[in-house]
Amino acid sequence: MTVDVQTEIVIDQPVARVAGYAADPSNAPEWYANIDAVDWKTTPPVAVGSAIAFVARFLGRRLEYTYEVVELVPEQRLVMRTQRGPFPMETTYTWTPIDDHSTRMRLRNHGEPAGFARVTAGAMQRSMRRANTKDLQNLKRILEGAPD
Repeated sequence: MTVDVQTEIVIDQPVARVAGYAADPSNAPEWYANIDAVDWKTTPPVAVGSAIAFVARFLGRRLEYTYEVVELVPEQRLVMRTQRGPFPMETTYTWTPIDDHSTRMRLRNHGEPAGFARVTAGAMQRSMRRANTKDLQNLKRILEGAPD
């Protein structure tokens, strides 16, 4: 079963601010509740070819995975794919300006679980949707509450 989770939120900040913050993997532990640590395997800043290792918790398990940035269009789109991890996953961020002061951010996770993860794909998808919704709400809170 394919896992395909799409969530979105409107953040009352300009697209440059939202994309600049969200596209920097170093910020992930601040707004992703389940990400505990980030380790750059290549030199920052983020660019096509960047490799970033993450340590996360999901469904009661500790996960370690490494993403490679495969597409980056500043202030529009960021796509990362697992290089190493429990199953192949692609994460896509898109940012669309609504006006000069607000941005629609979309977060999509798409992958093909294997092994035991395949059996739990339905539960994984529901949990991922809940977690992503909370993470985007946290991102909104951080960006709207912090000074420019």
